[in-house]
Amino acid sequence: MNYRHVYHAGNFADVIKHAMLCRVLAHLGLKDAPFRVIDTHAGVGAYDVSGKAASKTGEWKDGIGRILGTALPPAVRAVLAPYLAVVEPLMSDTPPVYPGSPLIARTMLRTQDRLSCVEKHPEDLKRLKGVLAGDRRAKALELDGWLAWSAQVPPPERRGVVLVDPPFEEGDDFARMLDGLKAAHRKWSGGTVMLWYPVKDPRAVARFVEGLEASGIRKILRLELTVATVEPEGRLTATGLIVVNPPFSLQQDAETLLPFLSKRLAQGPGAGWLCRWVVPE
Repeated sequence: MNYRHVYHAGNFADVIKHAMLCRVLAHLGLKDAPFRVIDTHAGVGAYDVSGKAASKTGEWKDGIGRILGTALPPAVRAVLAPYLAVVEPLMSDTPPVYPGSPLIARTMLRTQDRLSCVEKHPEDLKRLKGVLAGDRRAKALELDGWLAWSAQVPPPERRGVVLVDPPFEEGDDFARMLDGLKAAHRKWSGGTVMLWYPVKDPRAVARFVEGLEASGIRKILRLELTVATVEPEGRLTATGLIVVNPPFSLQQDAETLLPFLSKRLAQGPGAGWLCRWVVPE
């Protein structure tokens, strides 16, 4: 499949991915020591959901559109608080803008923290640089995200998170994620890594998970959100997130949030969720 961010900004997959990213960033911010965020497939950083591309699909309406301005259970609102603190002001603006992961991360950086965003498409990189302009804590780099991943670790700060969020344009993205994780983990075993994936072919996902189990890497948490029955040739209705070295509280956060999202964001029969250790500590 081809999952370009601009067509899917703010959809159900973005909600769970970015909500969990915000939880990780909030946890990193609990200590005074600086941290670094490395975004390997950064995109343009911000998306006008009233624009032509986003309006073509309107997926945000069944994602973040079902969250904003609605009553949330207190426990769910607490988990979503860092995410909503970033998203609500931007979505309330004119035009409404949904923040991509670079803008979310930049908003949550402190003075001592740093952000490295990798994007290989020249036009997307130009727009991304515009989003990050004027902030000395953030850099946009024109590189291949797969190659940059290993080259960027370990960061000087020795603390941080890598987000790997490819467009799945090629047929080997699961294999590249697994190989990239193993290579990067050998260099930086203590860093948090978040691997996003679409669930279109459950067999491909199962092979990916089997590879993770056999990798020798510990502390791998698997999260999935399904909003309708998966149909390989149909639209995207399920998404997953692998988190290596998650914060100690992330499993509880996910177990609070995922059941709620599976109901609030459901688009048909078959909605559900999963939170499971692939490999425990």
